[in-house]
Amino acid sequence: MHRSATLSEWVGAWSERRASLSPDAVGLRDATTGEAYTYAELDRRANRTARLLREHGVESRPETGSGEAGGRVVVLSRNRPELVDLFFATGKTGGVLAPLSHRLAKRELAALLADVAPELVVVDGPFDDLLTEALAHDACDYDGPVLGLGDSEFPGLVDARPDDDSPVETADLSMDDPHLFLHTGGSTGTPKETVITHGSIVWNSFNTITAWGLRPEDVTPMVFPMFHTGGWNVLTVPLFHLGAEVVIAREFDPEEVLRIVDERDATVLVAVPAVLRMMTQADGWETADLSTLRFAKSGGGPCRETVMEEWWSRGVDLSQGYGLTECGPNNFAMPDGWPHEKADSVGVPAMHVDIRIVDSEGEAVPGGDIGELEIRSPHAAREYWNAPEETTETFGSGWVSTGDLARRDDEGYVYIEGRKKNMYVSGGENVYPAEVEDVVAKHPKVEEVVVIPVPDEQWGQVGKAVVEGDASLTLEELTDFLEGKLARFKRPRHLDFVDEMPTSGPSKIDREAVKARFGEE
Repeated sequence: MHRSATLSEWVGAWSERRASLSPDAVGLRDATTGEAYTYAELDRRANRTARLLREHGVESRPETGSGEAGGRVVVLSRNRPELVDLFFATGKTGGVLAPLSHRLAKRELAALLADVAPELVVVDGPFDDLLTEALAHDACDYDGPVLGLGDSEFPGLVDARPDDDSPVETADLSMDDPHLFLHTGGSTGTPKETVITHGSIVWNSFNTITAWGLRPEDVTPMVFPMFHTGGWNVLTVPLFHLGAEVVIAREFDPEEVLRIVDERDATVLVAVPAVLRMMTQADGWETADLSTLRFAKSGGGPCRETVMEEWWSRGVDLSQGYGLTECGPNNFAMPDGWPHEKADSVGVPAMHVDIRIVDSEGEAVPGGDIGELEIRSPHAAREYWNAPEETTETFGSGWVSTGDLARRDDEGYVYIEGRKKNMYVSGGENVYPAEVEDVVAKHPKVEEVVVIPVPDEQWGQVGKAVVEGDASLTLEELTDFLEGKLARFKRPRHLDFVDEMPTSGPSKIDREAVKARFGEE
């Protein structure tokens, strides 16, 4: 089969092209070791890694035709420089980087290994045992080579790389060729691998740079894990695109993020709401110099107004973003000079993003009404790997069906009203948990809250508020607080407490775990 006529030498040549433009600029800084890597050094590391990958068949397969996935390398690791090496190297070889979450169970890992069918597996030392158990599981049939990182007991990837760091011959690639397999959260079953093409990555970078105003002098602490789209596509790749600096660490705690912002004069920060909240509660919050931050964004769930106000009080322009593995993830931006009255919104669509809000029949709803958010953009993923039915459901209409409910106001700002599957009906009325949670979270005794439906003989379903905060809060006290703020049918009829919300992925609240524990009244 012939390759596409749209082949371009620059596709996948991230480190090579950036090294030719800004060789001496620091592209990556490892806060754990203190090492800094210029773009010239990153390109040389990528050349060595590319030669190693080719030895194992992690490269394009021209005989299969344009758009087909090349050989895959799975990596199970914390954020390390070697992951960046693998990203740049697979770009050169035409292979596919498939990072897997080290937070998954051995059964899930085994199933994903079988699904990805890699030519090579790379593992960080702390996860040797987890990988060994997954490889021994009945669901996994991988018996190929394993290379280790750090203190792994497997043969070391770094030692296995050839010494030759001269330029390598790069693969013939098109924008349609896959570069990343990034898996979904898997909260409702085994995670699905999402096929992210070179074109998806490039267009998301364009959207991010143009909508958020990123600059070559920007510096960010990368607090998302690199098995997640946030670890690559929120800021890492866009900043590499510009020749800016990304700071990684094996483990990030709120005080270390504050320290990095202060010491490295960080200019941009994107994190999940839980991390942003923990930073405001950290010992160094009041004394940290945040003056260099041009903006911060929250992603991965709703950010409470109380948290946003803390950041605003420090002079930081914090707003909410919205994205998903299947599209972007950077789809919206706040207009210049946006008013804080719009803080509950995710802003307006980015430069090269179309949206629509539709009913259950796929028809556009009137302005201001709630419906399912659908997105169309050249940065959308292509499909789910080996999952044709799920691919048709999510991507089949030409729009990405997000599964999220949203509305758009008369000024074009979009508001996310929660997951479609989380909506429940109480006495014939639709209840959107996100709306209820936003109001409940304003109570001074509430730090975080998840509202879930529980059965009720009279109304069919009513809400239960599961709260992280001061356990002296009573249902009567909460009900009084909500008087005049929420309609009666929206107010929670039950109240429970957790010491800490369960999380999944990059510190996102695991609503399914909350439902499993508290969903039956």
